[in-house]
Amino acid sequence: MHSDSDKTKRVAPPMTWPTRLFVLAVGCGADATSHFDGIISRRLVDFLDPPVPPSAAPREGVATRDVVVDPAIPLRARLFYPCRPTGGEAGGGGGEAGATKPLPVVVFFHGGGFAFLSAASRAYDAGCRRIARYAGAAVLSVDYRRSPEHRYPTPYDDGLAALRFLDDTKNHPLADDGVPPLDVTRCFIAGDSAGANIAHHVARRYALASTTFASLRLAGLIAIQPFFGGEERTPAELRLVGAPIVSVPRTDWLWRAFLPPGADRTHEAAHAASPAGAAGIDSPAFPPATVVIGGYDPLQDWQRRYCETLRGKGKAVRVLDYPDAIHAFYIFPEFAEARDLMLRIKDIVAAGGSGGGGEH
Repeated sequence: MHSDSDKTKRVAPPMTWPTRLFVLAVGCGADATSHFDGIISRRLVDFLDPPVPPSAAPREGVATRDVVVDPAIPLRARLFYPCRPTGGEAGGGGGEAGATKPLPVVVFFHGGGFAFLSAASRAYDAGCRRIARYAGAAVLSVDYRRSPEHRYPTPYDDGLAALRFLDDTKNHPLADDGVPPLDVTRCFIAGDSAGANIAHHVARRYALASTTFASLRLAGLIAIQPFFGGEERTPAELRLVGAPIVSVPRTDWLWRAFLPPGADRTHEAAHAASPAGAAGIDSPAFPPATVVIGGYDPLQDWQRRYCETLRGKGKAVRVLDYPDAIHAFYIFPEFAEARDLMLRIKDIVAAGGSGGGGEH
């Protein structure tokens, strides 16, 4: 454990040099491609983040394929599905082959401040592959449209479109293609950072329109270090200047690039406690939530306020608190917290999303 005085001096836990260099490159790449006028050098972003192709041949026990969610947009997603008995790496568990038993589904939204990365980014291809393998679940990673070219509410629209796509079983891949059947009555919605923000707002929209879904039911929300904000600066934002990946200037820029022109950070997209941002939370259809918080994440105070908002609406909330975790820690397998989170996600999916209210 670290004392409070140590926390004020340190802005990151010990990391290997490869991880330090990768984190530095992520920050430098974001700064180099985002301009003061709100424009992103999209060609440079795409050059720095080359897509990983899908793999019908299993890699680490998980196969992938890309699907078209809405050809008119076009909106795509990457489907991950385990192709061998699940539970081996995660410490035991089910002995039935994932290829024959209907799989629960995790609808996932990647991070990147609404502006960067994609479902085919190397970090998220690997991260969703781990979730599928540990949880014994199909993962549909939505390649939502990004800002500033596509501002609020576009990613939320894309997220709801992905749920409606799954709700229509005619859209499910056929078993003849090697994809296990999908059980959308056990559907979870998840994401990290900006993706967790999207997951929250899509869950709200689902809750407000749940009666229009034929079969899909949200069993749980997994918000990994969600990206929320406001106009004031929180103690964590002031204390953790220089923390990896997240900085106040970067998050301010990302909000300006995403929110409607002229809006500030009290807008419902950023401020989950606002009346519009909380609409639908009190619906019985809004799922129990698990919120992941890291002790070296400058966004942690906003995340704790988000938990308070959910609880204030009577929702079950489980907090997984990792004191030594940086923002986006779970994409780095070297961190012990990353594997622990995979095991927790496995338990959440196995339990059907129940078990809220506790602290890790």
